[in-house]
Order: sequence, then structure tokens, then C-alpha cells
Amino acid sequence: MFIVDEKDKEFRFGDSGPKYLMKGPRTNFAIVQFQAGQDFQGHYHEIMEENFYIIEGEVDIYVDGVKHTLKEGQLIHIEPKETHYVINNSNAVVKMISTLGPYVEVDKIDVHE
Repeated sequence: MFIVDEKDKEFRFGDSGPKYLMKGPRTNFAIVQFQAGQDFQGHYHEIMEENFYIIEGEVDIYVDGVKHTLKEGQLIHIEPKETHYVINNSNAVVKMISTLGPYVEVDKIDVHE
């Protein structure tokens, strides 16, 4: 058992990207934030599946080239090997939860389009 306080962690890119509250041993759990216009490079995972649950705002998530616009209260499930790209095309901050599992330390393959 353990407790993590979000205020003790930082976003990967200062004011955006993932803020991991837990990495392994069986799953990852992160708060993800993007300012207006920010994005995260397209990638996929060989083994891990990923879920995004939108807490605040609206975000476009492309899965295998298909655009999905998600709003507060919606969840998207992304299977292993499905390429996904995230961009905040809105004028406001988007905040979401990300879970990845089963945990694999290195399982992200960048896609350059």
C-alpha cells in the first residue's frame, strides 16, 4: 500500500505532458495536461494498452489516423500497436487521466509522420 500526492510530482514538459503518479510494477497511472495548441508525438505500444479519461476540456486523439474528439467525462481505450497522436486544438487547457498496462519499462515506439 502507498499514497502519492499529485503536488509532489511534475509534468514531463513543465506545464504539460504526463505527470506519473505511479510507474509499475503492474500498471502506469498519470495525470496528463496540454495547454492550448500543444500536442504529443504519435506513437504506439507493443504490449501495453492505454486509456485516456478526460477530466477537463476537449482534446483530439488520432488513433490509426482517425480523429476522435473527446470531451470531459469520456474515455478512449487504445489497444497495443494502435498508433495514437494527441493534440489540444481548443483554446483551453485539457486535463486527463492516462493508464497503461501491463507495465513494461520500455514499450513506446515513436512514429514520425
